[in-house]
Amino acid sequence: MSPTVDVRLALVQRHYVRPAGSPPTNGYSHAVAFTGTTVVVSGQVPLDAEGRLVGADDAREQTRQVFRNIESALAAAGASMSDVVKLTVFLTDMADLPAFRAARDEFISLERPPASSLVQVAGLVSPDFRVEIEALAVRPD
Repeated sequence: MSPTVDVRLALVQRHYVRPAGSPPTNGYSHAVAFTGTTVVVSGQVPLDAEGRLVGADDAREQTRQVFRNIESALAAAGASMSDVVKLTVFLTDMADLPAFRAARDEFISLERPPASSLVQVAGLVSPDFRVEIEALAVRPD
């Protein structure tokens, strides 16, 4: 069965998952070209709507909460996760990478993944945070 293509997205986003000469990827595109209204989402952390930490020692649960927060911010701007063209990820421990990837893959299209950067950092604004993610989305006009 062929994948379903969102024609709206195909008109505003072109994903170059692995251009010729590029190394293999794991859940991201090497490049994404787009047109439309840009939505920039500040770094989101694993706090719920009441400001409580989610997934104290669980990187996968923290990542899920971060993506739920990104979804909420995007919705406020009239966008959704399918509109995301770039993610910037900050992890405090590279041992959390598999948990991050597993949670990320629940929220992004694996057929049209966003471009992505991942950086290990010494710490985030709270020592309890294991992950922070910024997003760049393009909302079709």
